[in-house]
Parts: sequence; C-alpha cells; structure tokens
Amino acid sequence: MRYFIVDDDRASRMMLSQIIEENQLGTVIGEAQNGQDAIPQILAIQPDIVLIDLLMPKLDGIATIERLHEQQFTGIFIMISQVVNKEMVAESYEKGIEFFIHKPINKVEVEKVLRKTEEQYRLKNSILAIRQSLSSIEPLNMAQSQKTSRDHIQAILNDMGIVGEVGSEDITQIIELLLIDKQHIAPLPPLKEMYERLAELTKTTPEDIAKESKAIEQRVRRTILAAMINLANLGIVDYTNSEFEYYSPRYFDFTEIRLLMRQIEKNEPRKAKVNIKKFIQVLFSDINSKIN
Repeated sequence: MRYFIVDDDRASRMMLSQIIEENQLGTVIGEAQNGQDAIPQILAIQPDIVLIDLLMPKLDGIATIERLHEQQFTGIFIMISQVVNKEMVAESYEKGIEFFIHKPINKVEVEKVLRKTEEQYRLKNSILAIRQSLSSIEPLNMAQSQKTSRDHIQAILNDMGIVGEVGSEDITQIIELLLIDKQHIAPLPPLKEMYERLAELTKTTPEDIAKESKAIEQRVRRTILAAMINLANLGIVDYTNSEFEYYSPRYFDFTEIRLLMRQIEKNEPRKAKVNIKKFIQVLFSDINSKIN
C-alpha cells in the first residue's frame, strides 16, 4: 500500500512512518504538515491511503478531505485525532473517513487499523474490477473511436501518476503539435525546437520565447522525474505491478528506475537522469498508434 501522512506534528509523522515500515504495511510516499501543502502533492502522486490529522493550521483535516473529493481523489482516508467529540466524529464519517486513529499514537492500534483498511481497499478494488469486466461487454470500438488524442495522452500520464503535474500540460501540447506534423514520426525534431514551437503559442518576442522555452524544459523534466519516482515506488511495493512492468523499461532508462528504488528504500534524496527525448518519442509513438 502507498501511504501519505498529513500531520503538523513531526514526531507523529515519524512514528507513523516507522510503524508502517517496521510492520511491512507498505511505503510512505509523501508527507505534509498541513492540508494546504498536502492537496497538490496527493493529487500528483495519488496514494492509496491518506493518514490525516483532524486539527491542523491553514487547513484542517475535514476541509482538506472535502477539497480532495471535489477534485475527484478516490483514495481512502484515515483520521488521526486526540479530540473525542461525537459531533466531529460523525462529521468525519459523513465526509468519507474510513477509520480513526487516536492520539497519543498506539502501535498496536495503528497496525490493526491499517490492516483492516488494506482489506477494505482490496475488497473495493475487487468489486471495481468486476464492474469494469461487466461494462467491457459493451461495444469497445465505438467508445475508443470517441476518444481524442488528448484523452489518450491524459490516460497514460494518469497511469504514471503525473496528470496533475504542471508539466503534464506541456507534454500534452508537445504531442499534439507533433501529431499535427506527421513527418516527425521518426526521428523527433530537436527538443529545443519543440520547446520553442510551444513557447510561440503564448509568447511573441524572441526574448520571451527563449525564457518560456527554458521554463517548459524545466517543467517537463520535473514532471518526467515525478513519473519515475512514482513508478519506482510502485516497483518497491509490487515488482509485478502492470504499470511498473509496462512503463518503466519502455518510457525510461530502467537502470535509473532501479537507482530511484534503492534511494527510496534507503530514504536518500531522489536523483536520477531524465531522458526527455526517449519519453516524448515513446509517448508520441503510442498515441500515434492509438488514434490510428
């Protein structure tokens, strides 16, 4: 399971991470000290379970959950609280809280709650898989023909957990530009040329175009690195995961994915070489095949 912890108490975050790792309950893929900082991270990396404190500065737990639901986040929430207030507890359950963990944190309680949550998560996914299997009986060709190139691109980026990253829109627009100009199927034009073409859509002067080109490159690089980190986390949890098996060697240099996996396991800074050209080339090839 992939966990994200939101708590303004650093000691609580450390204790929860330690319990999860020591009991092999999964991997903590992110942390935040308040709801405001947590929302963009959670939407970007899409954890399975969010452990969230009830009372926090800037944005409390309930308000954070409401905003995440508004943006279609479907993960499971576990509320952490030392407040025993029936009205607050009732409101939390109404907002979609699955379980509560009480403060001060008790290791036995945390492990018990997380194992129950995992069982519920897997049951939920099994039911969803059955529904999807039943729905697949409907004619597929008609549904596929209605999808646009942007739909296909967003679906792949979503699989990698980066559809919410700022650079995902840059990547989408680059592929759309390449699809317009079919002569660029192979090889791709230079990356600099692609960034400049995209920059020219919003900028006019040479100086502004040059600045925007550099900004586009930075956004794209950060977004692709985020995809690599997400896949590395998937590989740690389940080496046979379908997304990990398909995307890791196809879209990236697999040695860099393995490097990130080791860094995550050792809790080291995430550093890896990003091959932007390979990513764009493979994505363009896949999208071109889907729409044709």
